[in-house]
Amino acid sequence: MSPVARSPYDIGLDKNAANFAPLTPLTFIAWSAHAFPRRVAVIHGARRFTWRDTYARCCRLASALTCRGIGIGDTVAAMLANTPEM
Repeated sequence: MSPVARSPYDIGLDKNAANFAPLTPLTFIAWSAHAFPRRVAVIHGARRFTWRDTYARCCRLASALTCRGIGIGDTVAAMLANTPEM
């Protein structure tokens, strides 16, 4: 039996900081705001929010929660209509 031919792309390409970064909702929104600040991220009727606007709104909410003592490991729940405010 002959050994299985390996592609050069299979050798020495283990995950590391240079070739892999997990994408989370937090890293995605920060990246989107940086890469596409003026592109529309949210459309609700006549209302439009860019990625920059959306990221800024999320940062303000995170700051408000932090100011109220909510931190890593805490659970926050919201019961809202499916609107931009959600």
